[in-house]
Amino acid sequence: MRGGGLLVAGTTSDAGKSVVTAGICRWLVRRGVKVAPFKGQNMSLNSFVTREGAEIGRAQAMQAQAARVEPSALMNPVLLKPGSDRSSQVVLMGKPVGELSARGYHGGRQQELFEPVLACLEELRGTYDAVICEGAGSPAEINLRRTDIVNMGIARAARLPVLVVGDIDRGGVFAQFFGTTALLSPEDQSLVAGYLVNKFRGDVTLLEPGLDMLLGLTGRPTYGVLPYAHGLGIDEEDGLRVSLRGAVRESVVAPPVGEDVLRVAVCAVPLMSNFTDVDALAAEPGVVVRFVDRAEELVDADLVVVPGTRGTVKALAWLRERGLADALVRRAAEGRPVLGVCGGFQALGERIEDEVESKAGTVDGLGLLPVRVRFAAEKTLARPVGEALGERVEGYEIHHGVAEVLGGEAFLDGCRVGAVWGTHWHGSLESDGFRRAFLREVAAAAGRRFVPAPDTSFGVLREEQLDRLGDLIEEHADTDALLRLIEQGAPTGLPFVPPGAP
Repeated sequence: MRGGGLLVAGTTSDAGKSVVTAGICRWLVRRGVKVAPFKGQNMSLNSFVTREGAEIGRAQAMQAQAARVEPSALMNPVLLKPGSDRSSQVVLMGKPVGELSARGYHGGRQQELFEPVLACLEELRGTYDAVICEGAGSPAEINLRRTDIVNMGIARAARLPVLVVGDIDRGGVFAQFFGTTALLSPEDQSLVAGYLVNKFRGDVTLLEPGLDMLLGLTGRPTYGVLPYAHGLGIDEEDGLRVSLRGAVRESVVAPPVGEDVLRVAVCAVPLMSNFTDVDALAAEPGVVVRFVDRAEELVDADLVVVPGTRGTVKALAWLRERGLADALVRRAAEGRPVLGVCGGFQALGERIEDEVESKAGTVDGLGLLPVRVRFAAEKTLARPVGEALGERVEGYEIHHGVAEVLGGEAFLDGCRVGAVWGTHWHGSLESDGFRRAFLREVAAAAGRRFVPAPDTSFGVLREEQLDRLGDLIEEHADTDALLRLIEQGAPTGLPFVPPGAP
């Protein structure tokens, strides 16, 4: 097989496209298939830097890991990073090329990007046995079909079969499958090969009559029913979008008997980016990570993290409005641990000069670190390696802010004052030795008896999670039919489903 392919579409956002794509990649590579992921256009604040210095969606980096290949800009040629409800930074082939409103993007610029997107897909198909593509949102967003470069637009151009994923845990999955198909044109429908049910709980035999009826109504089979899987912890595309209140990332392993749990509170700042930085903390036995937006929720936290954000000035205003800024200042004065990452690091500094991101001019920071930040037009994209707390550290940088460190103790590219740390480096806590050393410092400052487990490997845990995704496909999907679809394309003669057909 060479150049086989599949588009994994979804009935809605968060239907499970990202994890299904990763699962198919892991299943295929375990069969000896050379496979790569692809998403023509991604909208996300959760991004990653490849070894060549290109910025892509973290979901595609995770899918590349599932496929056991190095992430590349070819796998996500267009990344949109929202800066407000109406505008986004456009990243093309890993580099920012401007800021556009939604109307400006869909009004013409998106079509200009279609040829580069298609060229990237074709280059991957010429290199790999199979390319598993992920759609965005729903292919039935008929108001956007004319300018679509990520769903049926790319499927039609590349003649890709389409598998539609639906989240049955939300309810209404049969209506979603039928409605999605019926809203498409006959030409688009000819590529929709069938469906995949995601997040099913219970006895699958109770679902089978509905699947038979769906086949009768649409002429299309269901390729599998994936059970609800707890604790996957896989990188999400857009984060905890709907509601951050009460969202918890908690280790499933208890701490050793007689030792404390370590509580981490993450400030859920606006336009939060790369919140996955704290996943490595949650992987530690006995560490509980909670996203918060009220000052009183910091009281019992042993560590507070101010994460990255696409809007540092907006995040500062939000922290002040909610009383979180005063709570952070009190914590610092009491010697209680605070960690700022990227935009969060910038917010902890003395002053920010921003004529690029917010265009707010000079804004006072929280003054917890001797740092002054000036926003540059050029974005820093890097994969640094260094040492901190006596341990080797790897990370990645994605920021416009340039920090001038005026004092304190050196800490990666930033600094430390007392129990307040700041750095631009995302992903640093995935370095196991450094994470354990950092948590020992946090526990000592917080007065906890917590001791990090000596053998927790974030990389091993991630591999286990990706294998679980591959197992879901292998054990609960019709893999023979799925492989035929990838190799041969959509079956010919699929019937047209007109709206209102039932």
